[in-house]
Amino acid sequence: MSSFGPLDDADFNQTPPFGDSDLFALDTPLRDAVRHSGGDPVALHRFGSAWGRAASFDLGRLANDNPPRLRTTDSTGRRIDRVEFHPAYHDLMTMSMADGLHCSSYDGSEPAATSTLRAARVYMASGVEAGHMCPITMTNAAVGSLRAAPDLLAQLMPKLTSRRYDARPMPWWDKHSVTIGMGMTERQGGTDVRANISTATAAGEHVEITGHKWFMSAPMCDAFLVLAQAPAGLSCYFLPRHRPDGSANALRFNRLKDKLGNRSNASSEVEFLGAYALPVGAPGAGVRTIIEMVQATRLDCAVASAGLMRMGLAHALHHVRHRRVFQRHLIDQPAMRAVLADMALDVEAFTALAFRLARAFDASATDPAEAAFARLMTPAI
Repeated sequence: MSSFGPLDDADFNQTPPFGDSDLFALDTPLRDAVRHSGGDPVALHRFGSAWGRAASFDLGRLANDNPPRLRTTDSTGRRIDRVEFHPAYHDLMTMSMADGLHCSSYDGSEPAATSTLRAARVYMASGVEAGHMCPITMTNAAVGSLRAAPDLLAQLMPKLTSRRYDARPMPWWDKHSVTIGMGMTERQGGTDVRANISTATAAGEHVEITGHKWFMSAPMCDAFLVLAQAPAGLSCYFLPRHRPDGSANALRFNRLKDKLGNRSNASSEVEFLGAYALPVGAPGAGVRTIIEMVQATRLDCAVASAGLMRMGLAHALHHVRHRRVFQRHLIDQPAMRAVLADMALDVEAFTALAFRLARAFDASATDPAEAAFARLMTPAI
C-alpha cells in the first residue's frame, strides 16, 4: 500500500485543463479586429463562451482521436462508398451549421461586416477543432461559383442556407441541408489543373465525367464542384452524390489520405466512372468559374491558421501560468517571457493581416482598391 495520501494537481505541479472560457473575451487582437470593422461583439461573446467550453475541446479531441473510416461496400458486397465519422465530428458540424458558418456570408443574417464577423467565428472554432471546418468552408465558398449557374443555385439555396445539419446519405433534394465539396487536383498535374485529363461527355442537358481526382476533401459532401476537360476546354461541373433517379452516382473512393494533421476530416482519392454532372459557368471557363470558390476558401484558410496560432499561444500561456520551475512560475522566468513575447507578436501580426483581408472582402463590392487588395493578397496571405 502506498504511503502517500490523495494528491491534487498542485501537488503534481501539473497544469489544470484548459477550457470553460470565453474565447472572444480572452483575445485582445481579435476584439480589436472586430472593433475596427464596426461589428457587434455581443454575439461573439456568446459564440466564444460556447466554443470555449471544456466539452467543446473534448469533442475536438474525440474527433481527431477517432478519424473517419471508408466503407467501400456493405455486408453484401454492394458498393456504398461511404465515410463513417465519430459522433463528435457530427456534433461539431451541428454546432458550426447552427451558427451559420456555412452560409452567413450570403443569407442576409449579417447585414454589416459580414466577412469580418464570420471570420471571427471561424477563427475561434478552428482553434478548437479545425478539421470539420473543411466542408463548412467549402459550402460557404461554393455559392460564389454557383452564381454562374443561377437556375441550379436557386434550387440549392434553401438547402444551403438551412442551419439544420443533415448527415444522412441520401439525395440532396430530400435533405434538410447540403454541404458542397471541391475536386480539382489530379495525380499527373498536381496544382497545374490545366493538365487535368478527366473528361466530360455530353449526354443531353448533363454530362458524364470519367477520370479521377488525386485529392478531394470532405468526400461525404452531398455534391462537388469539379473540373473536367470538354470540347471547349477545361470546364466546371456540379457533381452530386446521387443521380436524378435517386441512385448512387458513379463515384468510387479508392482510399482516404493518411495525413499528419487535419485528421478528423476525410480527404480522398476518387475515380469517376461516367458520373452524372451539370455544367456550371461557360464551357471552357472552368478555372475562371471555380476560382470564385477557391478565393473564398483561401480567406478561411488564412483566418483558421491565425486561430490555430492563437490557440497554441493560449495553451502555452495557460501552461506557464501554472507550472512552477525553481520555485517560480514559468511565466515569471525572463527567458520564457522572451519566447512567449515572440510568439505573441507573430500571432498578433498574422491576426491583424488576416482580418485586414476580411475587411477587404467586405469592401470589395464598392471599392475598387479594396477589391484589388483582396485579389492580390488573398493567395499571398
